Amino acid sequence: MRDIKKMAQRKTGEQLPLDLSHRPASGRDDLLVSDRLAAAVAIIDAWPQWPSPVVILSGPQGSGKSHLAEIWRAESQAIDILPLSGSDAAAVAARGPVLFEDADRADFDEVELFHVINSVKQHGTSLLMTSRTWPLSWPVKLPDLRSRLKAATLAEIGEPDEALLSQVIVKLFADRQLAVDERIVDYIVQRMERSLAAAQSVVEQLDRLALARRVKISRALAGEVLDTVAPSEA
Repeated sequence: MRDIKKMAQRKTGEQLPLDLSHRPASGRDDLLVSDRLAAAVAIIDAWPQWPSPVVILSGPQGSGKSHLAEIWRAESQAIDILPLSGSDAAAVAARGPVLFEDADRADFDEVELFHVINSVKQHGTSLLMTSRTWPLSWPVKLPDLRSRLKAATLAEIGEPDEALLSQVIVKLFADRQLAVDERIVDYIVQRMERSLAAAQSVVEQLDRLALARRVKISRALAGEVLDTVAPSEA
C-alpha cells in the first residue's frame, strides 16, 4: 500500500506542464555558421545573384535547412508553394520568388514542378527547394524534370561536429530562456547522437522534464534523458 502511495505521489509530482510555445531565434544574426554550413549560407547571402535561378539545399533532418529557408523567405519575400496538378504554383512563380520545402517528401506533381522551374527561368524569378536527399535520388520519372533538376545549384549541408553541436545546444537552451552550465553542455555533446535533430530532441526533453519536476537542469537529469535516446557511435 505504501509503495502504491509513493508511486502515486511520484506520478503527480512529474505531471507534464502545459506545452507553452516558444519561438526559436531564426534570423540571420542567430545563424551559427560553420564549415559544414558555409556553402549553403553563401548561396543564401548571394541572392539574387545566384549562379542559377533554382537552388536546392540538401541536408539531414535538423541540419539548418528550414532556418536558411526562413532567412531567404524574409529577404526575398518568397511565397511558399506545393506544385500539385491544377495548382497555380507556376503562375505564382512567374510573379516572384517561391519556396518549396521538403521536396523529397512532398507528393508533388512532376509536370507542375517542371512548369514552375520553366516559369522561374522565363520570368527571371527564383526558386529555393529544401530536401533531405540529393535531387537525383528523387523518384522522378519525367526526363525533362530530371534535366532541370540536374541544372539546379545544389548546396549540401553536412553533419555537425562537436564544436557546432555545443553552440547549437547553447542556442536551443537560450531560445527557451535557459542558461545551462557549459560542463553540462559538454557532457551532453559527448554522449548524444551527432545530429542537430538529436540536439533539438534532447533539449526539448530536458526542458520538459525539468519543468515537470521543478528542478534545474543538471548533469544527472541530462544523463537520465540521454539514457532514453540512442547513444552516439564511438
